Amino acid sequence: MSHQILWALIAFAFVTSVTPGPNNVMLMASGANFGIRRSIPHLLGVALGFGAMVALLGLGVDRLITGAPRLAEALKWVSMAYVLWLAWKIAHASAPGSEGTRTARPMSFLAACAFQWVNPKAWMMALGALSAYSAGAGGALMVAMVFTLVNLPSVTLWAAMGQGLRGLLQDPGRLRLFNRGMALLLVVSMLPVVTGH
Repeated sequence: MSHQILWALIAFAFVTSVTPGPNNVMLMASGANFGIRRSIPHLLGVALGFGAMVALLGLGVDRLITGAPRLAEALKWVSMAYVLWLAWKIAHASAPGSEGTRTARPMSFLAACAFQWVNPKAWMMALGALSAYSAGAGGALMVAMVFTLVNLPSVTLWAAMGQGLRGLLQDPGRLRLFNRGMALLLVVSMLPVVTGH
């Protein structure tokens, strides 16, 4: 991979990783509700899970899914249902220190890794990067590595922004409004999947 292509890949990875999408919306909500330290497994799961997804897609898993239209359609609706469930959980999250937060916890590392496979933005990012920047298995692994290295600080920024809002969100009413706004953004981020635009 030439230096110019590598820098283009880094720029592509940064822009697609730092812009709003399901992962970033959920991490911002997690930072606001649990703080960045408790959100570390979630953000590591996003970065490493996405890198693993890119590597596996580059090694041929994408052809299995695109070659089976019914599987691709089912994956789309499973994705939508799962994101709606996550949005409901975010919208109904309790204020820190309240009765509901004793059992509430941020998304786990493995759940965040698994979420990449039902995250439509992750699929678009991965397939776009692989088609533009990889050539063979070695290229796919390079794309996966670059995305992991760029994605980690990008998603950490979103969790940090959420934590930065914690002071403002000490009021339970404001936190409830914030969580409902994040839930709505999460649902809106899925509209291109449903509408096809």
